[in-house]
Amino acid sequence: MAGDSETKLDDQAENEQNNRQPFLIGVAGGTASGKSSVCSKIMELLGQNKIDHHQRQVAILSQDSFYRVLTPEQKAKALKGQFNFDHPDAFDNDLIVATLWDIMDGKTVHIPVYDFVTHSRKEETVTVYPADVVLFEGILMFYSQDIRDLFQMKLFVDTDADTRLSRRVLRDISERGRDLESVLAQYITFVKPAFEEFCLPTKKYADVIIPRGADNLVAINLIVQHIQDILNGGLTKRLNGCLNGYGTSQKQQSMESSSRPH
Repeated sequence: MAGDSETKLDDQAENEQNNRQPFLIGVAGGTASGKSSVCSKIMELLGQNKIDHHQRQVAILSQDSFYRVLTPEQKAKALKGQFNFDHPDAFDNDLIVATLWDIMDGKTVHIPVYDFVTHSRKEETVTVYPADVVLFEGILMFYSQDIRDLFQMKLFVDTDADTRLSRRVLRDISERGRDLESVLAQYITFVKPAFEEFCLPTKKYADVIIPRGADNLVAINLIVQHIQDILNGGLTKRLNGCLNGYGTSQKQQSMESSSRPH
């Protein structure tokens, strides 16, 4: 009888582990503010970057992977630097929401790959396996309420505008085949106004603001310590309970919530 009881307890513990939903962390901030660098630093300090991607407990996703498929007219504008990629409508939010729910259900997901040179989705995808913690970074991660409400922790990377501009210039010229004139024209016409209208106001939703991005090791180490507690199982019960855990009724409630922009 004692053996049966122990077996049932072991099975119950295993089921609870398998059914545990991942801890979702949203990372927002302006263009070239250092969002991906912060995520990479967190992975490095956790030692997750040295682990095979099949076995990683922490995964990183980027909103940049979810740009919409452009129409021929939009693509023509994009090739001329006349399409606003910093506007909320540039992203496939329905696909982002569906992907996040699949992640919360413990499913393996296939993430699109976007080509910034040709402004189109590639045929291949990136496979992301179930993880205990998922970092999802992007300029407008907190803009849509449907997406924002799914994150149990929200980080905003706050970096000086001149620093962000200089980083973007270097990145777009070296990685995306742009020239200086087109980068600056796009920044003045689209990027800066969109940041002020759509991105910066979402800073108020952040639980933690990280000035100076990846250089702020004090803030990052505090976040890493919190994630380490989650990975060690110290917050398991709270993740499924009082710490913004989601069940079936909450999922339905979220689906029915307003998606109006803020």
